[in-house]
Amino acid sequence: MSGAFPPILTHFAELAGNYDAVLSDVWGVVHNGLNAFPEACEALAKFRAKGGQVVLITNAPRPREAVIKQIDGFGVPREAYDDIVSSGDVTRAVIKSRPGQTIYHLGPPRDKPIFAGLDVEFAPLDRADYIVCSGLENDEVETAEDYRERLEQMLARNQFMLCGNPDVVVERGPRLVYCAGAIADLYKSMGGEVLYAGKPYRPIYDLAIARLNGRPPLDRMLAVGDSLRTDLAGANALGVDFLFLTAGIHAGDFGTPDNPDSAALQQAFAGRMPKAIMQQLTW
Repeated sequence: MSGAFPPILTHFAELAGNYDAVLSDVWGVVHNGLNAFPEACEALAKFRAKGGQVVLITNAPRPREAVIKQIDGFGVPREAYDDIVSSGDVTRAVIKSRPGQTIYHLGPPRDKPIFAGLDVEFAPLDRADYIVCSGLENDEVETAEDYRERLEQMLARNQFMLCGNPDVVVERGPRLVYCAGAIADLYKSMGGEVLYAGKPYRPIYDLAIARLNGRPPLDRMLAVGDSLRTDLAGANALGVDFLFLTAGIHAGDFGTPDNPDSAALQQAFAGRMPKAIMQQLTW
């Protein structure tokens, strides 16, 4: 993932034959938070039909079963993937590793499934042993700054934060909304201790690779995503090739999605060159 500027492709088929497995981002690749992207789903289904395996990797702060139910509702067909791993799965594993400690949940009620079936005790912020941050309580209007007062209280008590979704922003239809990563980043910048459960950190990739049959070698795996902060960084750290999609959360950062500014992209890649660039995933 270094060297010459990567080619800009129009068809995934040009690249797909070089790989046995795809580790694909979800939000921004196969759906936009409201509806599935039919061409992307078709491309992954065709890759699977030719013998490839697809594991979807998402920073959604919910267990895989809840994510599957959600993307079913968006119209993502089951034929597009073999399995899903989520930062919610990693978050649950971390919670299990801290038995007997009380939790303050910072996030919306829709993320409560992350705690389902776990032996946890919740407590108010001023008495909790640590914080599980899954998102903003009202991401339609809030930013991380709305939580600064609570973060200052946490910092004063040296409370640990487990971030269940390292994404800073995601697409919801035509808009970008803030995620738990924005709050976690602010807390970390204030001096707080944060553990990020999802991409670009290794535990979620190890879980995804464990779901692949036959454990293909890393040089036969391709990561696909639209985030430089999580997807590109995660692929680079893992040591697999990366396909960068320009029409996702960075759509307005590098010119237009269908005609990206190569100089701006090269600067953003900072030597961590993807294998190729596409606007959206299309077979």
